[in-house]
Formats: sequence, structure tokens, C-alpha cells
Amino acid sequence: MTLQELKYLVALADHGHFGRAAEACFITQSTLSTQIKKLEGFLGVTLFDRSLKRVSATPIGREILQAARNIVEEAERIREVAKHAQDPMARTIHLGVIPTLGPYYLPHALTLVHKKHPDLRLLLREEMTPQILGHLADGKLDAGLLALPVTDDSLRVEPLFYEPFFAALPAGHPLAKREVLKVSDIMAEKLLLLDEGHCLRDQALDVCGTGSRGREEVRATSLETLRQMVAMGLGLTLLPALAVDAAPRVNKKAVEIRPFKSPPPGRTIALVWRKRAPFPETFDRLAQTLKNALPAEVEQV
Repeated sequence: MTLQELKYLVALADHGHFGRAAEACFITQSTLSTQIKKLEGFLGVTLFDRSLKRVSATPIGREILQAARNIVEEAERIREVAKHAQDPMARTIHLGVIPTLGPYYLPHALTLVHKKHPDLRLLLREEMTPQILGHLADGKLDAGLLALPVTDDSLRVEPLFYEPFFAALPAGHPLAKREVLKVSDIMAEKLLLLDEGHCLRDQALDVCGTGSRGREEVRATSLETLRQMVAMGLGLTLLPALAVDAAPRVNKKAVEIRPFKSPPPGRTIALVWRKRAPFPETFDRLAQTLKNALPAEVEQV
């Protein structure tokens, strides 16, 4: 049993298809099939169910696969340590970012990171929280920018900042006459929410109460769609602080923004990565860089 065979095992599990896995490994499909059969013969067990449309690991295969992932990760860690021993920030990081944060925070963060760590390359992937957590588990992502809570014990969680929520109201709404709102002021209002799967949806429901769910008529797929819906007078919504000033000029007259009484509701944004990830100093230093220069709209944690 070799490290390369374990890499083939992980690739087949990730792609669920011999052809695509072979392509990802830069070998022929027949070579991959032969290597997997050889590994199964050595272990004396069947690792994959080949009768399904998507090749899937058997129950014993899933157990062996997890051990194989750990071995491959540790081997990668050795390679990374040797390669980047002199500079842990001279590497590439695949970074997942939630959609309600990416467009508003990344311009600031990328400028900061490039200035501080010019040899660090960030490859970005914008996805919702469940997908980012899944890709952290299977190694397709190295780290993620997420809103807490994150309860996976296999992940290191480093809080970066607290982002307050603001109320976005249609122009002329009675609540717009007030300079500062209380959360209780909006609990009886029609709350516009993001679609299922967005963590901001759940956070808004936590703030305004689950009764808000029954007042939904329309859901949106992005904050900018929500903002347009507010401008049309369809209801009100909560906007994270970094998104407040990102609206096109035409919308700013149609949407009234009001802060909440202190302490305001909001969310904590964190950088997360696998505890077993190669060269963790890279992520520690990246998190510290991001915390040392926060946007004015957010608060230190």
C-alpha cells in the first residue's frame, strides 16, 4: 500500500466517477481502476460500490477513506513544511467566503493581505455555509470566512470581528421617523429574508423571532435583491453593516437605513480552517493580519 494509492482512493471518493478521478490524477481510467483493485486486494475488502451511477464508498470503505485522508493530509503537511519553512506566507490558500460577506469585505481584505503578504495567493470560492464546511472537510478548501456559530470540532475557529445589523426600511415607512430602533420595533413588521441555506436568514429569524417566518411572502437569493424589494415597499429587512453603503445611488433614496439601540444585534465573522491542516502558522498569521486592520463599520471581538 503506497501513498499514491491512497491519493487515488481519495480522488475517486471525491469525484464519484473513475473517468473524472483519473483525469484529476493525470492518469488513465484503466490505470486508476487497476490501482484501486490492487488496493482492495491488498486490504481484502471492497472499498467502492460500482453498481451505482455515482461510485460510492462502501461502509468499510468510508472508514478506510477517513484514515486515508488523514494520511494524505499529513503527507501534504510534510511537503508544505519543507517547501515553506522559510516563509509560511509564500503559498496558495483556497478560501471559501459566504455570499453575504464576500462582495462587501473582500475588497478591503484582499488589498490588506496583498500589501502585508505579497507572496500569499488567495483563490476565492463564494458559497453558502454548508457547502464551505463540506469542502473544508473534503480538502477542496483550506479555510473559510464564515459567520458563527461553527460547531465542528475538527475546525479551528478564530473570530475576527462583530458586524452589527441595521434595519433597511422603505422610504416613508413610519419607523423611518425614528433615529434609532429597538429590535421589538420590527417584530410585528413584514420581514424580507434570504432563501433557505443562507446563514443570514437564520440570524435574522433569531433576532426578530420565529414568528417572522409566517409573515414571509417573498424570499431573495442575495442582499442586493433584498434591498430592491425593500425599495419597492414590499417589507423591511436586516442588512449587515458592511453591506449598508454598498447600494447603487438610485436605491439610497428609496431605502432608509436605521441603526439599532446598543448593543445592536449582529453576527461574528471568523476565519476557520482544519486543525490538521498543513502549516497552521499561515492561517494564524492571516487571521491576525485581518484582525489588525478592520473596516470602520465593524467592531473588534
